[in-house]
Amino acid sequence: MAGGIGSRFWPMSTPDRPKQFIDITGSGKTMIQQTVDRFGDIVPIENVWVVTSAKYKEHIRTQLPGIPLSNILLEPCMRNTAPCIAYVSSKIAAKYPDANLIITPSDHIVTDEEEFRRVITRGLDFVSGGKRILTLGMHVTRPETGYGYIQSGKSSEDDKQVLSVAAFREKPDSETAMKYIREGNYYWNSGLFLWNINTVIDSLRTYVPDIMSVFDEVSPFYYTEKEQDIINDKFPECRAISIDYAVMEKADNIYVLPADFGWSDLGTWGSLHTLIGSDQMQNSIIGDSVRMIESDNCMVHLPSGKKAVLQGLSGYIIAEHDGVLMICKLTDEQRIKEFSAE
Repeated sequence: MAGGIGSRFWPMSTPDRPKQFIDITGSGKTMIQQTVDRFGDIVPIENVWVVTSAKYKEHIRTQLPGIPLSNILLEPCMRNTAPCIAYVSSKIAAKYPDANLIITPSDHIVTDEEEFRRVITRGLDFVSGGKRILTLGMHVTRPETGYGYIQSGKSSEDDKQVLSVAAFREKPDSETAMKYIREGNYYWNSGLFLWNINTVIDSLRTYVPDIMSVFDEVSPFYYTEKEQDIINDKFPECRAISIDYAVMEKADNIYVLPADFGWSDLGTWGSLHTLIGSDQMQNSIIGDSVRMIESDNCMVHLPSGKKAVLQGLSGYIIAEHDGVLMICKLTDEQRIKEFSAE
């Protein structure tokens, strides 16, 4: 899923080139390239599908040249994750009726890829044996208020490490997040789902039949020259709804596999600050010519070769991209959408 606009990572991320198409971490690869690479030993490139905005087509073709053009699905407008998943699942089912699917965001970070692949392989084994929906729950390490949570129940009969899902919880306040930690049966919702194609289709037909009816009308045109025109016409009829609200909070065949592979949804500059490590003054720096003086707890992201001396700053984000410089308090990072508005 690669249609987001990544507005909280401005000025690096812009509506024309959002964060999934940018090397935010300084790794040498964009976030969507890192996402595809970590599935390399599990999913061959010809089995990778991308659902994105029509205006990002060239980013996909340039950054992921090995993906077949028929596997790049272009949404004419934003409708959240349920229509996105309904579209790609319907099209895959038309040609591969027995496929197992891994649904993943394109802009998350995983630092332990070997463990990630082990967990994914185990999850695929679990969902291929029946009508089960599996989500990956990340072990909670702090009272995070920026993530949704999954409340777990009993162990499944087939795999004792896989737990039933008792409830999905929205992003909590600090007090509630601390309560979740004390209770011990809560996990961060990673947004990663595994299920068989028939389970996807059946679930969508049961809980959002209005959305599936749109793609039933489109399906005769899959893999033809008319597909995009029909999608442009019919896709806007889908109501905007997340897969969590559409299916996950209603279905009774959902399970969670607890995992720990260095995951972050990298939703904000503050999360990048936490992820990449810092110097003895808690400054996290991406940029090869940055000098920090009497400054602490800052997140700095400057282009290679851009020289900067920063003195007397505490708890700031300093980021420059394409001639735009932002200096913002870390505590005000949720206001970046406001700051970036023209």
